[in-house]
Amino acid sequence: MPQPALPEPKFPELDSMLSRKFGREVANYFSGSPLNRVGFLRPDHVFLSQAIRHPTTSFLLCNSLQPLTKESKKLAYVSHADIQPLIGDNPYEKSENELIEQYNSEVSVPQMIFLGLDERHKDGLVYKEQYKGAPFFAVDVTPKGSHAEIAKKIISDLESRGYSFAQGRVMDIEASEAAIYAEARQLLDWNARNPFCAQCGSPTLSVNAGFKRACPPKDSRRLAGSIGSTTSAVPTPDRPPCSTRTGISNLSFPRTDPTVIMAVVSADGTRILLGRQKKWPRYWYSTLAGFCEPAESVEEAVRREVWEEAGITLGRVVIHSTQPWPYPANLMIGAVGQAAPGGETVDLGNDPELEDARWVPFEEAREALRVGTSGLGDPAPEGYREGDLRLPPSTAIAHQLINAVVNKGFLGADSKI
Repeated sequence: MPQPALPEPKFPELDSMLSRKFGREVANYFSGSPLNRVGFLRPDHVFLSQAIRHPTTSFLLCNSLQPLTKESKKLAYVSHADIQPLIGDNPYEKSENELIEQYNSEVSVPQMIFLGLDERHKDGLVYKEQYKGAPFFAVDVTPKGSHAEIAKKIISDLESRGYSFAQGRVMDIEASEAAIYAEARQLLDWNARNPFCAQCGSPTLSVNAGFKRACPPKDSRRLAGSIGSTTSAVPTPDRPPCSTRTGISNLSFPRTDPTVIMAVVSADGTRILLGRQKKWPRYWYSTLAGFCEPAESVEEAVRREVWEEAGITLGRVVIHSTQPWPYPANLMIGAVGQAAPGGETVDLGNDPELEDARWVPFEEAREALRVGTSGLGDPAPEGYREGDLRLPPSTAIAHQLINAVVNKGFLGADSKI
């Protein structure tokens, strides 16, 4: 399967001391969004009310987190009229304080995310004369709760018009579209996974245009539930006390899990360490990776993971680039590390995660980058010889790390990323 081009970094032609020393910035797949998130406007229900009904507004619909598509390698967007039966005319009519005060946990509301403004659209929304662009929203149309039947009808209508929802991991759409989808998927997934307060267990409410969840102090459902009660207690909407409503911890924020992924180079700078899991296709290898643990620096996490998985002792570690990874909520922190002299013996006896790890000469890795890259489930490309090394595609940060080391002279005297 042909791989989409990677996104352009911000200001690619700008000359600076940093670019002269380190080379061009590397932008990985799922980054490079064309949207300005204007996160400070998310609590502003006046702005959101204008944005959701503007004629240039685009809605990305997701069904079980899979995005709407129509053309190959492109997301499909719908208008406010298409989604109005599900979300209503203006779901942001009330302020956040009013929504929290009037909260009713029995009322099912479709999850929406304000993704940002596309400032390339000159006929887009203009707010306070300063913030301009076409608004983008994501909406969860998964049939569930009290709006299940409406969601099913919208899905059926779209499918009759030639639309469909993508299947599997979405890794073949254009880079700018992938970045928009990554934001939508990660936020919709986080909201779906956190319907209850982690402190008191009560249902939570999505606020801040989908970027926070609050534990309201009242729930009008409690009043309705008291009808017919034989107790003498006076009904009240007040919930039991919850520590999340006091101090600075009164909101739940989206989760992002930092993950290190590293190109490990031999002490003499001629070989790269690659590993494979048992479930991967034959001859398919990649760089090592693992989660950062609490109270651990990125450099410490790189050294720990490499030693645990392969028994290699690392010296210097530097960060190369990063990649958002919305499956479900990772930030891949790409690093390059060099083995310490005398610490290069592969030992898989600590952590059983890898089936194999080995030192690969740069020349072999270069040839694999040329004719042996593919996704895990894709066939090898033309020119590949059975039994040779296979590597991840260009959309994976692992590919960029290997390429930086074996082709771009990352460790050379005039190192460039």
